[in-house]
Amino acid sequence: MSEAKRRPKFFVIALLVVIAWFGIGGFTGPLSGQLSDVQTNSNAEFLPENSETTAASVKLEKFASSGAAEIVPMTIVFERTNGTFTADDYPTFEGIIQEIIAIDEIEEYLAYVEVNGVQVPNVFPGSPEQFALATSADGEAFVLNINLDANKLLNSQGSFQVIGGIVDDVQTIVDEPFADSSGYVTGAIGIFSEFAKAFAGIDERLLFTTLIVVTIILIVVYRSPILWIIPLISAIFSLSAASGLVYYLALNDIIKLNGQSQGILFVLVIGAATDYALLLISRYREELRHDDNKYHAMTVAWKGSWEPIAASAGTVIAGLLCLQLSELRSNAGLGPVGALGIAASLVVSLTFLPAVLVLLGRKVFWPFVPHFGSEVAEIRGIWGRVARFVGRKPRGSWIVSTLVLLAMAFGLTQLKAEGVSDVEVFTNQEAKPLVGLRVLEKHNLVPPSIDATIVLNAEYVEEVTSAASSSEGVVAATARTTFTDAGPITTVVDGLSAIDITFKAVEESSKQQLFIEELRNSVREVDGAEALVGGSAAANYDVQQSSRRDRVVIIPIILVVITLILMLLLRSILAPIMLLATVVLSFGAALGASAYVFNYIFDFPGADSSFPLFAFVFLVALGIDYNIFLMTRVREESIKLGTKEGVIKALAVTGGVITSAGVVLAATFAVLGVLPLVFLAQLGFAVAFGVLLDTLLVRSVLVPALSLEIGKKIWWPSKLAK
Repeated sequence: MSEAKRRPKFFVIALLVVIAWFGIGGFTGPLSGQLSDVQTNSNAEFLPENSETTAASVKLEKFASSGAAEIVPMTIVFERTNGTFTADDYPTFEGIIQEIIAIDEIEEYLAYVEVNGVQVPNVFPGSPEQFALATSADGEAFVLNINLDANKLLNSQGSFQVIGGIVDDVQTIVDEPFADSSGYVTGAIGIFSEFAKAFAGIDERLLFTTLIVVTIILIVVYRSPILWIIPLISAIFSLSAASGLVYYLALNDIIKLNGQSQGILFVLVIGAATDYALLLISRYREELRHDDNKYHAMTVAWKGSWEPIAASAGTVIAGLLCLQLSELRSNAGLGPVGALGIAASLVVSLTFLPAVLVLLGRKVFWPFVPHFGSEVAEIRGIWGRVARFVGRKPRGSWIVSTLVLLAMAFGLTQLKAEGVSDVEVFTNQEAKPLVGLRVLEKHNLVPPSIDATIVLNAEYVEEVTSAASSSEGVVAATARTTFTDAGPITTVVDGLSAIDITFKAVEESSKQQLFIEELRNSVREVDGAEALVGGSAAANYDVQQSSRRDRVVIIPIILVVITLILMLLLRSILAPIMLLATVVLSFGAALGASAYVFNYIFDFPGADSSFPLFAFVFLVALGIDYNIFLMTRVREESIKLGTKEGVIKALAVTGGVITSAGVVLAATFAVLGVLPLVFLAQLGFAVAFGVLLDTLLVRSVLVPALSLEIGKKIWWPSKLAK
């Protein structure tokens, strides 16, 4: 059928599809900016139902509903770098503290002021003699706690913004009020404010940076003033659709969303949607050289692209949905969030993208218009030369590339994925709350935090307090009290009491995890107390334990699921096994190389226990994508040319587009580094490096070389193997 006869039907359909997507984008687009409103970012919110921290949290909720104050400390520490503080400084400190407690938010949430462990009901010591209580033994540091009511503060609307505002206001007051001194707002409130800053503006910051990076790469790849806009719009529509779905599901508590999942969603969708667009556009350009009818060319291109794109999306979706087997609700929540993002990318890429390309026609490729009958440039380009080289020396190619990957994988022995503490999660260790913690440790002052809370039967408070105090790493075990006219008394709610625990400051998260183990063992020995240990350190401990379990359970399941998808796609058993083996080797190499970088270049303190699982999901699921793009084309060409010539031609014609797709995906994941959190920086680097490694070495050399070495038997047991 001629182009003229096809035009009315195809033109109208394509126009309606484009209009529909602009309508959908206009409705769902604004919702991407509201995702932070439906986030939950507490470790305890994502713990498994059967964890001890969860059980403790359920009982501790009774204290909140009873009106008893649960304290969250904001510690202010001053350090004099030249000399010591003296009683002459007392009036200045008194003025500073009165100024701090006069802040509206602090007045609203204030529980009491504490001077170096001593509660001060009248807000501040009444005489200069008590000044010594707040001064370190060396006289170089002065410290006090402004204790706020956590139940009121954390349950208030916009608590993230409120806490950030409180910390900023107080920091302004304490900034160098004395000569040769510095002031720091730290403690639990200070650390919490750093988390708030890390996720503040995540929508705009991450999205804007990702789009800028992708735009630059697309302009370089296409060298066209028009064409780069098409995949970018496709990616934006994909993200809009995904954000709308995630927003309503999270709003109705069907799925859990946190800041980490939202950041990953943004880069995953933009990267995947751009990759799918690159593949379809490349195939369309190729078909335009063989066909003078743009509608027929798109039909052929769509038929040749939909299967690998759908299979690619299917492997990523399957890998992500396997995360729902995780004990951690945060991991389980990422599964459907990411899967919805990939599904949206798939639908947009197979509907909006071909429609808009057909409407614009050949001129969208200007100035490099693919004219009918022109030569396929890729055959004689750099990837044509690479393909011919691998075709001449397949054995040497796969042996050398395998040895390179194995050498990198040796770095896995250096990977420290045993968890990081709440302080170590930040990439910027010079933030004032973190510097303040180091100042406290330097001057041997008690860490300003409640690391764990024991909830127990009230009549055993003294015994459990004694057992906890003797546990390794515990520097303070304080029963929660209520102020009455007769003085402070132990708080009792429904026969339960709570004991707040502070651990000594340690550099390694693994050490604090040992403290939790020891503490739980110690308090269990008090018969009848039914003591449960919860709180932030306990939540972190349970998270790390569940993460280790998830690695062992989920990784093998993902491998099986992806292998089955590949078998269905390639109609072969041997080819999928070979592909999966190369991707797993690539994963090991990427993680091994990353371990060296983390330890000796970035000097990270370690990695979260969930890092290997997340890296595996993205590297294996995404890494297999490029092998799918390559091997589906190899199979298509092998049917016509035979396996050897099919491998060489497929590598030549897909090399450029797959490499471009790999660069785009690597760049989008690298953007995660703009968020000041160690986990996301590590995940971004590992996935970016692994994708480039997979694109430039595994898919370009190792897989084609192994395919040529094995020959047509690679398609066993299909007819193509004969």
